[in-house]
Amino acid sequence: MGSEIDHDGPTPVYQQIAALIIADIERGTLLVDRKIPSESSLVQRFGVARDTARNAVRHLREQGWVYTVPQRGTFVSARGATPEE
Repeated sequence: MGSEIDHDGPTPVYQQIAALIIADIERGTLLVDRKIPSESSLVQRFGVARDTARNAVRHLREQGWVYTVPQRGTFVSARGATPEE
């Protein structure tokens, strides 16, 4: 599925990955209080470096789309598809 990412485009790759995860949340593919794919899964799916996957998850967390529980994983926030910005 690496074709989902435009490595040569102007948008940083981590933001593209975050946008695809947000789209999955909005579609209901990823549900509230359920895990998002792990960093390792994102690395494999998109063919990116681990730091890029980590930045995508950080971006999602900063935007309020996900939250991380230590030793458990990263989960979809109740905020869901209704951003307040």
